Amino acid sequence: MNHLAEERYQAWLNDPLIDVATKQELAALQGNDKEIEDRFYRELEFGTGGLRGVMGAGTNRLNSYTVGKATQGLANWVLSRGGSPSVVIAYDSRNNSPEFALDAALVLAANGVTAHVFKALRPTPQLSYAVRALGATSGIVITASHNPPEYNGYKAYGSDGCQLVPADAEQVIASIQQISGFDQVCKISREEAEAKGLLNWLGEAEDRAYVETVAAQSLNSESLKNGLGEALTVVYTPLHGAGNMPVREVLKEVGLSNVHVVPEQEQPDGYFSTVKSPNPEEREAFTLAIKLGQEVGADIIIGTDPDCDRMGAVVRNNEGEYVVLTGNQSGAIMVNYLLSTLKERGELPSNGVVIKTIVTSEMGADIAESYGAEVINTLTGFKYIGEKMTQFEKSGERSFLFGYEESYGYLAGTYARDKDAVIASMLICEAAAYYKSKGLTLYDVLNELYAKHGNYLEHLESRTLKGVDGVQQIAAIMEDWRSNPPVELAGITVKQVQDYLPGLGGLPPENVLKYLLEDGSWFCLRPSGTEPKIKVYFAVRASSQPEAKAAVARLTQLVMERVDHQA
Repeated sequence: MNHLAEERYQAWLNDPLIDVATKQELAALQGNDKEIEDRFYRELEFGTGGLRGVMGAGTNRLNSYTVGKATQGLANWVLSRGGSPSVVIAYDSRNNSPEFALDAALVLAANGVTAHVFKALRPTPQLSYAVRALGATSGIVITASHNPPEYNGYKAYGSDGCQLVPADAEQVIASIQQISGFDQVCKISREEAEAKGLLNWLGEAEDRAYVETVAAQSLNSESLKNGLGEALTVVYTPLHGAGNMPVREVLKEVGLSNVHVVPEQEQPDGYFSTVKSPNPEEREAFTLAIKLGQEVGADIIIGTDPDCDRMGAVVRNNEGEYVVLTGNQSGAIMVNYLLSTLKERGELPSNGVVIKTIVTSEMGADIAESYGAEVINTLTGFKYIGEKMTQFEKSGERSFLFGYEESYGYLAGTYARDKDAVIASMLICEAAAYYKSKGLTLYDVLNELYAKHGNYLEHLESRTLKGVDGVQQIAAIMEDWRSNPPVELAGITVKQVQDYLPGLGGLPPENVLKYLLEDGSWFCLRPSGTEPKIKVYFAVRASSQPEAKAAVARLTQLVMERVDHQA
């Protein structure tokens, strides 16, 4: 066993500040060297996205102690910002989320920082909105997004409602690293925090403000309320997460009243017992929703992940079968609906901008540019989109129209700085209702966009490589592709290699490699920032969808053969 892991394991067993139940959990591991090593070979890393990991006892696990240490570091950073320090805290439906949220609040309160905490689960984007609305110094969300049930996480936000960008995250990380032991983590009781006015519970007033703000972004609510909305049949699944109430409230607010919620997935469930994974990127997550959709004749099916920042949509194809739209396809449809509507009304600003990530399809960019909007690329992670929004808000040089990622994250409006599945649910249903009034399905609209802009097709492969060996494998794969880039694939020349590790095009450094091919296709290798995975993105453009499918399959096979050989 790793010597450092053994040392940390014994330190936890002997630490008087560690509770009895945790010590019993650890004592039961004696003799299981591999498990002890995995739990203690490193400190759970507070990356630029915060913490994310398997729950349990240990330094490489998410628990009250690692949450407390991270929050003490965040509290020290918040206090260094001056003013009247306050932090808003939200959490989703995952196991231990309410407990971790309260742990964080009581550490903040012990440091004299006011904690504004939602009484029950709320969407991540509502946290982003609340940080801005309440003028808070920072924000925390307890969530692991769409990870498996054994995971939870901790995301930190700045005063603009954006996840901490690298410069701020580095300061928080440094602050956390200065805390050597749990004796340096301050914490008071709930009763003391409430008595001192340092623990403030958020409720209906904040919920209503958020719902009204999102609904105000609607482009067509008057028509929806006059029958257009009722004519659209919607099925919605919150996948046991935080979206249930806000998504339904916003749809109702704008006039989308014919909504059927999947009953088996309506209530919070930290085990996500009806799905393999609570991920709206996967068709399996929509099994029950599609069944209900067939029963009620749904025009569109939508699903949101546990913390309600990602939205997936399912529509009928020309054969009447339900197909899951990719994040790129949904994004393209929403970009087209938003910009075409604004242009038709003469409301499209001359300095309008759409922001997407470097691994997002170019189809949405082509659509945006056809309406005269500028398109800006950022690194993967919505914080980079949020950072650009804040820059534009301060400078006034550009008007933000829409931001999105291929991974099902979207935002319209400037009320938040994170992806919002609530507004995405509203926009895509609103688009479906509008096009239905014109005799078109969203599948028809997608095919029209292909005919106009080209048959784009994207694909994502990922490989999970866990533990200390997995970290080394992912590093070796990236180093091999960086040192030995391919010259050609399937007879197509690789015309450019974009290495983002040193920083590229004014973007922050990130361990990402993108290969541009002569025929306009590309692929990109990127280690996940939140999971033990390496992700490989593929994109092609062809004269027809069958040709695009063949091209992306060929490119995927060639690249993944090499990746899998290395893994």
